[in-house]
Amino acid sequence: MDHYYTEKPQSEIKESRFSYEIHGNKLEFISVSGVFAFGEKVDKASALLIENFRPSGASNFVLDVGCGFGPIALFIKQRYPHLQVTGVDINERAVAYARKNAELNNLHVEMLKSNLYEKIGDRRFGDILSNPPIAAGKAVYTQLIYEAKEHLEKNGALWLVAFHNKGGETLKRIMKECFGNVEDREKSGGIRVYRSVNHG
Repeated sequence: MDHYYTEKPQSEIKESRFSYEIHGNKLEFISVSGVFAFGEKVDKASALLIENFRPSGASNFVLDVGCGFGPIALFIKQRYPHLQVTGVDINERAVAYARKNAELNNLHVEMLKSNLYEKIGDRRFGDILSNPPIAAGKAVYTQLIYEAKEHLEKNGALWLVAFHNKGGETLKRIMKECFGNVEDREKSGGIRVYRSVNHG
């Protein structure tokens, strides 16, 4: 059984092509089976994160961890063209389609196959965003949060989004433990956008 955090999905490839608009920015996407949120829209949690993201200004480099077919990374690049955006995902099919979607929208976004920060080396970012794979388990999202701190510039921010009652509460607690601060930037329909700042 494939999960969206499977490295090499074996399921049959089915595609869905759609356009989606956030804040007056419209993008074209091809979503694909075996990748998170396969369907004809951007999932609600990712859309809420995109709508509420504001660059920290700590640097122009932004990382989307678990990029799927690319909506978070691509909308941020379209809205803030000066940012250098990178997306990473363990799922090789996700990365292939994220690259396709970047080309489809003429957006220059780097998409890498990487298990969390594995292929990032010692690079640092002004902002790290994720709609984390809660189903992958606590060890994975704990690592995502703690290693984010090592990859954030001083005053850079980690942004996570989740259903508060389906793991979000735990995410928030771990963010507070790691960074010493966390805030709810937005609440909507049970979904919350959490933000922690790396005060160094």
